[in-house]
Amino acid sequence: MKVFGFTGYSGAGKTTLIEQLIPRFVMKGMRVSLIKHAHHHFDIDKPGKDSFRHREAGASEVMLVSDQRWVLMHELREEPEPQLETQLERFSPCDLVLVEGYKFTGIPKIEVHRPANGKPLLYREGNNIVALASDTRLDLPLPWLDLNAPDAVVDFILNYLEF
Repeated sequence: MKVFGFTGYSGAGKTTLIEQLIPRFVMKGMRVSLIKHAHHHFDIDKPGKDSFRHREAGASEVMLVSDQRWVLMHELREEPEPQLETQLERFSPCDLVLVEGYKFTGIPKIEVHRPANGKPLLYREGNNIVALASDTRLDLPLPWLDLNAPDAVVDFILNYLEF
């Protein structure tokens, strides 16, 4: 499976762009998975639910299974945050894993940038950024992709990864 990432500051449009790309990859017959890195405390469980109560009681992992989906929650309990490579090994086989976040990993990525947000560009930090997607054309030493043209972004990724 091939891996491609998206990085940028909050509010730049990473999630919206990825949401537009996934169905385009799927329409091409690809099986796509996603990892989103969160920099803050998050919880997908709700207080009072059985699974929440089991985790609170000390379970290291809780798996929820239904006829529609399953999810495995793992509590780190003072363990260090796992590396991206470790988490990729947990995925079922697929054609492409899209990664949102993980600014400092060695995977190729597109920086999603909106100049109106007033944030600096990240590509100068050497984070394996291979292109810039923005709502404004910028004169940079990287390929520029129109943030509002998801088909062109899909084509860029497919060409870059040699699909």
